[in-house]
Amino acid sequence: MTTATTRIGAASALLFSLMLGVAHAQVAPTDADAHASTPPANRDAQRAAGDLAARRAALAALIKAQWDDTMRSSPEWASMLGDKRYNDKLSDFSQAGIEADIEASADFLQRFEAIDTAGFPAQEQLNKELMVRQLRQTVDGARFKDWEMPLAQNSGIHIDLPMIVSAWNFETVKDYDDYIKRLHAVPRLFEENRVQMARGVADGLMPPKFLIPKIVKQCEDMAALKAADSPFAQPLKKFPKTFSAADKARLTREALAAITKDVAPAYKKLAVYTKTQYLPHGRQDVGMWSLPDGAARYAFKVKNATTTDMTPDAIHQLGLAEVARIEAQMLTTAQKLGYSDLAAFNRALKDNRALRPTSRQNIIDLYRKYTDQMTAQLPQQFGVLPKAKVEITEVERFREKGASAAAYLPGSPDGKRPGRVMVNTGDYQDRSVIGIETTALHEGVPGHHMQISIAQEIAGLPDFRQQGNYTAYVEGWALYAERLGEELGFYKDPYSYYGHLQDEMLRAIRLVVDTGLHDKRWTRQQVVDFFHAHSAIEEVDVQSETDRYIVWPGQALGYKIGQLKILALRDDARRELGDRFDIRRFHDQVLGAGALPLDVLETHIKDWVAREKRVMVQ
Repeated sequence: MTTATTRIGAASALLFSLMLGVAHAQVAPTDADAHASTPPANRDAQRAAGDLAARRAALAALIKAQWDDTMRSSPEWASMLGDKRYNDKLSDFSQAGIEADIEASADFLQRFEAIDTAGFPAQEQLNKELMVRQLRQTVDGARFKDWEMPLAQNSGIHIDLPMIVSAWNFETVKDYDDYIKRLHAVPRLFEENRVQMARGVADGLMPPKFLIPKIVKQCEDMAALKAADSPFAQPLKKFPKTFSAADKARLTREALAAITKDVAPAYKKLAVYTKTQYLPHGRQDVGMWSLPDGAARYAFKVKNATTTDMTPDAIHQLGLAEVARIEAQMLTTAQKLGYSDLAAFNRALKDNRALRPTSRQNIIDLYRKYTDQMTAQLPQQFGVLPKAKVEITEVERFREKGASAAAYLPGSPDGKRPGRVMVNTGDYQDRSVIGIETTALHEGVPGHHMQISIAQEIAGLPDFRQQGNYTAYVEGWALYAERLGEELGFYKDPYSYYGHLQDEMLRAIRLVVDTGLHDKRWTRQQVVDFFHAHSAIEEVDVQSETDRYIVWPGQALGYKIGQLKILALRDDARRELGDRFDIRRFHDQVLGAGALPLDVLETHIKDWVAREKRVMVQ
């Protein structure tokens, strides 16, 4: 989940100024005689130490102010993290609110840039560097007005809001009362989204026309649900045992009334607008190049997703090379199983009913099996293990048609909600089991669950870094986790190993087709044809993946680029350290500073290698 842009209120700005004043006052000399008797050199040292302390305090205060404002302007995310201060609020998606957020980000950027970090500990210098980078991205990206295309078939308030309800903690009567206030605010938030969609129509910022009916259907389906069957009613099915019968009855009555009178009509109204007023203006071409300032728009997304300066063409060529390399491995596997070529083997896969799940529960059971299998191996690969637990659950039925095969939902930092691998069990008879083992490692352990949980548990790391999300790092680590399973001897079943290669092929294909769509002007059919030419990925996944790249440009590039960088850093470290290389220490270094841009990660690992080499010499 991404954070909204933030703004600092007048009270916070005043508080920050006061803190600066207090910090400087505390280090200023107040005893003239004592000051006169202090040697000049010592006085200079005291001034320097005091100035350093004041600057460090100013940075810490500003980081806290920025985070507090992030929570205030992103109340849904705050609730997910266990911060209940804004539990009765939903985000402000009005034009005034958006512009205030951008202005606040610019103000924060100026304040952070003004702090001199000379003499700071390395991690505090990095705190400023990462915050400046994050804020500059927000400010620079504002010109593209992405908020004017707020809905897609796999994201947007109509899908995100009911999904994250399950991630909020409901422990007290007040939690439920606050939630009911949120339900009453849904029409306001949906209307703000509708207004932004109308602005998108005027500015030519439209999703592809063929995808908009999927949004309409999603809204219509939600509007048609009985209140008690709505995902918004889910909290009513798990009241704490301490609640009285009277409280349960009242809260149920009021929540269901809000779903009936506010939520469902808001979905119906949005569906009607999207179908009658929005759909006719959908764009015909699917690539981002067809949007206003399309080339710059895509270049911006590529840079942010990869945290590199690679051009779309360089990424495209890398993808073609990776496709060829992995394809050779897949052919070797097929030949070992008695097939002369991949086409014949892939046809056999589609016809092999033994490779199909037998039920929804069968899919869940397999994910749990492979998760438990890897968990037992973690102490040999990591010195630091997460305290947070992970559980395997189904993707909600209302969104399974547009959802990926699996996804990870982080646990809350307070440990009250475990991390969740959300598994798509829909159309199970049309799915394959061969990719489940590798996906379990990607989404759970040692992939997303391990990386995100460890980041949340690092003592002393600012909140914004504990919750950091650089696509190339986060997804690159998860793809690296799949490769780690291969190195540890997993995928013993040759079909499961082929599934592992096929999933890595998927990430290589993404480099080709994402840049193909948005830089080289490929059609949607070209993407589908490339998938079929180089993989046996299930048709249902080919279609959903293709549509994902169309509406989420650049994001899919981070997986392979991040994985290759981590592998390269590991190879360099092993070569430099020789027999002293310890895989546990390497993994702890990669995960031990939270999510990082790839260039920062490279510096971090090289510094660690240099320290290790100095120890070797001593």
